[in-house]
Amino acid sequence: MLLTSDNKWKKLIVIGDRVLLRPSKPDEQTASGLYLPPGVQEREKVQQGYIIKTGPGYAIPMPVDDEPWKSEDDQVKYVPLQAKEGDLAIFLLSGATEVMYENEKYFIVPQS
Repeated sequence: MLLTSDNKWKKLIVIGDRVLLRPSKPDEQTASGLYLPPGVQEREKVQQGYIIKTGPGYAIPMPVDDEPWKSEDDQVKYVPLQAKEGDLAIFLLSGATEVMYENEKYFIVPQS
């Protein structure tokens, strides 16, 4: 399957309460006019990025008692996430997992 901009994210699955973030491009200049070398903003503890893809949410536990009248094909139910695709998110770098996909850097973080 050839990956295009339309189907690039269809093959990628985010599970649970996780979100996939594309980090926003850092400013090259500070408010006072100083130019920053590359990599300075990447070491900041708090970063921001846009949500590309979200997981299904928090899984709701299934009851353990088995009833004879209950159907066997019950699906797992989820509490949906508050974050939506396209939202700007602020996250802690210490809680993020850095991944490379299609030669671009992304972060996977828990929604909480």
